[in-house]
Amino acid sequence: MLRTPLLAAARSSACRKLVERTPVTRALVDRFVAGSTLEQALPKVAELSRDRYVTLDHLGEDTTDEAQAQNTVKAYTRLLEELGRAGLGGRAEVSVKLSAVGQFLPADGEKIALDNARAICEAAAAIGTTVTLDMEDHTTVDSTLSVLRELRTDFPWVGAVLQAYLYRTEADCRDLAGAGSRVRLCKGAYDEPASVAFRDKAEVDRSYVRCMKVLMNGEGYPMIASHDPRMVAIAQQLAATAGRSEDDYEHQMLYGIRDDEQERLAAEGRRMRVYVPYGTEWYGYYMRRLAERPANMLFFARSLVTRN
Repeated sequence: MLRTPLLAAARSSACRKLVERTPVTRALVDRFVAGSTLEQALPKVAELSRDRYVTLDHLGEDTTDEAQAQNTVKAYTRLLEELGRAGLGGRAEVSVKLSAVGQFLPADGEKIALDNARAICEAAAAIGTTVTLDMEDHTTVDSTLSVLRELRTDFPWVGAVLQAYLYRTEADCRDLAGAGSRVRLCKGAYDEPASVAFRDKAEVDRSYVRCMKVLMNGEGYPMIASHDPRMVAIAQQLAATAGRSEDDYEHQMLYGIRDDEQERLAAEGRRMRVYVPYGTEWYGYYMRRLAERPANMLFFARSLVTRN
């Protein structure tokens, strides 16, 4: 019941101001976000990469002007340079939201996003790592997959994110299950209408399993982004049935969620990757994390009541 209002709040400037001005928010934000600056995030990445892999997200979305998009590109270029300097290119990649690099600018947004994403891919290639294009709400899917196809001409390792709650995703999995393709499969974090997405949790779960089957039986590299113990176990069963080794797929979880399980999977020799966001534009990401986990919202509400 909390999911829809929380996702609406993620788009509200008034709610953003309230949350950002509330001191008790910081403790919860720090749980999910590795820092406001690259300097704060890098030590945490180095620590995680001792036994896990990492994908870094420089937070930001819905860029409103080209200069802002260019600043995001510069931030990613610097991030990749620092990862290379620290010798982390083999353990850490980056995730990029195309809306943060100009996808929806009024004039030539998709072309601007493509050119900017290409610059980030070049910086990634220079240190021997990869890039994954994050997926946003359903209105972005066709544009994002179009940019993906263009990028993969020169950078065949560019990854995509698909969201199992969309009706179309099983078909998209089939299209992207070819050799060399990298696909991160998640359930989905946006408030999508029933006309395009499953709304019932059980239906989303069934779709997730169907999509996993397609990816595991394909020729690409599945990246299973789920904290659900059932989905983690099913992924391992499907991988074994498909004859995949531990290096031929990976689990992914968010920074700050199920740390013990992340460590357990890594200790078993599984490829475990942590999605690590950082930056000052944390609000939208933070609210989607609350929407995914009601227990986090209840803790936040109790903190507000106590403070008041």
